[in-house]
Amino acid sequence: MVRIGYTMMTEQAGPRDLVDHVVGAERAGFDFSVISDHYFPWLSSQGHSPYAWSVLGAAAEATTRIPLMTYVTCPTTRYHPAVVAQKAATMQLLAQGRFRLGLGSGENLNEHVVGAGWPSARVRLEMLEEAVGIIRRLFTGEHVSHHGPHFDVVDAKLWDLPDEPVPLGIAVSGEASCAIAGRAGDLVIATEPKRELLDAFDRHGGSGKPRIGQLPVCYDTDRDAAVARAHEQFRWALGGWRVNAELPGPASFAQATELVRPEDVADAIPCGDDLDSFVEAVRPYADAGFTEIALVQIGGAHQQPFVDWAEKALLPALREL
Repeated sequence: MVRIGYTMMTEQAGPRDLVDHVVGAERAGFDFSVISDHYFPWLSSQGHSPYAWSVLGAAAEATTRIPLMTYVTCPTTRYHPAVVAQKAATMQLLAQGRFRLGLGSGENLNEHVVGAGWPSARVRLEMLEEAVGIIRRLFTGEHVSHHGPHFDVVDAKLWDLPDEPVPLGIAVSGEASCAIAGRAGDLVIATEPKRELLDAFDRHGGSGKPRIGQLPVCYDTDRDAAVARAHEQFRWALGGWRVNAELPGPASFAQATELVRPEDVADAIPCGDDLDSFVEAVRPYADAGFTEIALVQIGGAHQQPFVDWAEKALLPALREL
């Protein structure tokens, strides 16, 4: 049975609302939750971007059952990997074993703020793999010194560690990232239902490990309102990651998507309240072999109606996939 998750989308809600949303998702019976880790929203119309790690700490205290996960944190530029390791270990203790650390190579949108430049995709993946190695070593509790091509660590040690290392998920979009995920990850993360990504993950050592996908949806009893909201806040998602990783800010995403029409968004994202259309949008992930699928309800002020509908209708239907 596919596990269905809930996304705390930091780009569309403030910190207290995000915690309230995940409490509601736990009550409704979602199997797990994930949170985006951004400095900027994709579009100004989304209007938010609080610090994900503070929200996670509050969510750990406000919930008791639902697993928590970053989707995803970039451990290379805005955060040093030694600091990410400390944050993740602390979160696992607060969440009492319910936390997983999702990692990725990042987007210019969020990482440019520290003024370190934006490397090529090849260099970003090199940095990601080196960062994962540092995090793994720190999770052992040993003193770590490291002098690599991209990072330096001098006599670092984590003093508060969970009994078991935090599971690491690695986001993938092509063969090179799948190779890193297979070698170094405990699970794989993707935002497209491509079986070839999972096959590549398996070839590089990922066979049998969990695989998590994500899908935006826009529930509303008024389908026209849902389409309009999805277009206003989520048309950036149609650009693909080769584009989305490179653009530097919300104004760039607005310009890049100015020709995207509401009907284009409606073709890509299930909108409204037709149960079958939501199930059919999720089905390609299940068919491709994803074991977990996190849903993103578009619109920060429209979470509770979605969660109520999911509890009554959507979650039972999706669990039959």
